[in-house]
Amino acid sequence: MQTQLESKKNELKSGSFRDASMAMCALVAAADGSIDPAERQRVAALIGTNDVLKNFPADDLQRRFNDYCGKLTADFAFGKVSVLQEIAKAKKKPAEARAVIQIGIVIGGADGDFDKSEQAVVREACYTLDLPPHEFDL
Repeated sequence: MQTQLESKKNELKSGSFRDASMAMCALVAAADGSIDPAERQRVAALIGTNDVLKNFPADDLQRRFNDYCGKLTADFAFGKVSVLQEIAKAKKKPAEARAVIQIGIVIGGADGDFDKSEQAVVREACYTLDLPPHEFDL
């Protein structure tokens, strides 16, 4: 998945991709309905080391990720609607939409366990982006 992302790195420089990616990272981190500090830190570290995301300033990505996490922790159901709306902005460009899903899978599986709740939110993002979940084995 990461290799596929890196091959498209030069195409993934838009603001909508940046925002949708950070929204996806927050959604995966909060997939079980809460974000513990260790998980938040782990996802933040992954964002900082992801080659594709190095197209953007790390502090900007961190701020956006934290904003989305804040929305999800304040009210998960309402925050999820808001975060999925951000993810939907990547729908206009199919390469970006697929990359957002791939980032969700990379982040979800980074701890060695892409669990059911993480798979469920990434699947939901697929529907938001009009992408077939089976294309990503979801």
